[in-house]
Amino acid sequence: MKTLLKFLMIAFLTMQGQAQEILVSGTITDESALPLPGVNIIVKGTSNGTQTDFDGNYEITAEVGQRLIFSYIGYENEEHQITSKTTQISFAMRAGSVLHEVVVTGYAATKQRKSTSYSVNKITSESIGTKKGYASENNISRTLTGRSPGIAVTYGAGLGVSNNRVMDNSYVSTDRESYAKIDENIFKMVQFAPLSTFSIDVDKAGYSNIRRMINNGQTIPQDAVKIEEMINYFSYNYSEPKKKEPFSIDTEMASSPWNKDAKLVKIGLKGKDVQTEGVPGSNLVFLIDVSGSMGSENKLGLLKPAFGVLVDQLREQDKVSIVVYAGAAGVVLPPTNGIEKNVIMDAIENLSSGGSTAGGEGIELAYKLAEENFIEKGNNRVILATDGDFNVGASSDRAMEDLIVEKRNSGVFLTVLGFGMGNYQDSKMETLADKGNGNHAYIDSMQEARKVLGKEFFGTMYTIAKDVKIQVEFNPNKVQAYRLVGYENRLLNDEDFEDDKKDAGELGSGHTVTALYEIIPVGVKSDYLKNIPDLKYTRSSSSNTSELLTVKFRYKEPDGKKSKLIVKTLMDNEREFENASQDFKFSAAVALFGMQIRKSDFVNKLNKNDVIKLAEAGRGSDKEGYRAEFIRLVKSYW
Repeated sequence: MKTLLKFLMIAFLTMQGQAQEILVSGTITDESALPLPGVNIIVKGTSNGTQTDFDGNYEITAEVGQRLIFSYIGYENEEHQITSKTTQISFAMRAGSVLHEVVVTGYAATKQRKSTSYSVNKITSESIGTKKGYASENNISRTLTGRSPGIAVTYGAGLGVSNNRVMDNSYVSTDRESYAKIDENIFKMVQFAPLSTFSIDVDKAGYSNIRRMINNGQTIPQDAVKIEEMINYFSYNYSEPKKKEPFSIDTEMASSPWNKDAKLVKIGLKGKDVQTEGVPGSNLVFLIDVSGSMGSENKLGLLKPAFGVLVDQLREQDKVSIVVYAGAAGVVLPPTNGIEKNVIMDAIENLSSGGSTAGGEGIELAYKLAEENFIEKGNNRVILATDGDFNVGASSDRAMEDLIVEKRNSGVFLTVLGFGMGNYQDSKMETLADKGNGNHAYIDSMQEARKVLGKEFFGTMYTIAKDVKIQVEFNPNKVQAYRLVGYENRLLNDEDFEDDKKDAGELGSGHTVTALYEIIPVGVKSDYLKNIPDLKYTRSSSSNTSELLTVKFRYKEPDGKKSKLIVKTLMDNEREFENASQDFKFSAAVALFGMQIRKSDFVNKLNKNDVIKLAEAGRGSDKEGYRAEFIRLVKSYW
């Protein structure tokens, strides 16, 4: 009897030791000691996981005896066992392999879910619609997508799954993601089309969305690659605007780093910085999608702390209302003073998801509330947070466009924040932002939330110039042909430039905007140009032969109705690209990467080393590490 009691006591103490939970933290870097954000950390055999933040730091709670698996696209997986003395695990990941698969395991045992600071996702046979241990492929893929950090899902063979299943991490189910079709800009002959006109674009969703796909090992849809949004994700060190101007203009030209027959021209704008002192009050309406499709951790679960970053920026002169929509729309928080942060956050934290998506009804109600509380000379804005999956009421891109065009006449601006994956409706989000005098960002992590809603809050929320259009006139004595890199969905007719009724993009406080042109000089033969018959009737040109091009800008004040004009001329002063500015080199690197991943007709080879070399040369001081992160993404993609 004593022997049995002794045995049971030892077994009990052993089980207690094994069940002991400890908090493990650390920092993960690459081999160059640079922090790696987005490293997936999973407790082996469970769905308990987290990711490193922008500085490579993480925290996770695990039991003594369990093992942590560290994985990152393009790097070797690492496993580390937890002991009673383990408090920190930090190391440099070794490059060399691509993460090919993850194992998702279901368990019958139950355990109380504890409150933690990281993402905990419990995936069971019931939650994925299994029957007698076998899972429907459609159910398992739709349920797992977005449920656990770094776990990507694809359709494939082998439905007979009981307790576990191996899934290919090369592709993610994106069958319900939607992107507007992009027809890549071609070279145009100056003789027949001397003008190039487009709207500026300060949206940055394209880059963070692609980053999400690369980090998850997805195939990137060609139409998801919006090169202008990739370039404009990064800030550039352009000159400060003059006192009376809302933005400065920066131009530069050098030989093209990827096309020996061409030159590359950079046109850059920088908006003046608006400081918090003296800035008028904000009338903000948070319009939050709480439909059933928003239920995952990377949607509503991420949205709540992300909006906490925004709420932290509010002041006493600001006020916030909250409208939600699912099967119907309703007000969950009437206009509330910005210093009542706890009240605002309580309303956000209490949100839960369920039902269909009455997006049109939600927009109607949000604008109504914004108009009723309008602040003259203030910042009046609806901030929509959604995956864009509208399926009730006005849901087509055209119907939503008509609704937003009608609402923008109220003087209320629009910010669209995208969340989630699997059913992300980028085309709808882009339509809403473009037509609503607004901007569009994609929040894939808390690091991105802190960037968009923290560091860049005033640039995102405070418009300093609206309907900003650019028109470039090329000198036919110097330029044979030109091609605008990106901006395919922002092109305007030449006559739209002087039409003040034509909508265009908005420029926010401190924002930089960059556009690149490839140009082929007169007399240069290029494989990209096809022969066109000579014209019988042509207009003789008396252009100044030393001018390469003239850039014209039109913009309105935030509450203005008549546009103002600024003109800038670029002289023909060619130089080798290695002598170009760091900002020029880096923007060219991002453009080249975008062209490579969308398999552009205008690059002859797909070589990541060309991108890395350019990006390293243009990296500069990079105090916040965004350019270093780009270089890591490029290295991990192929």
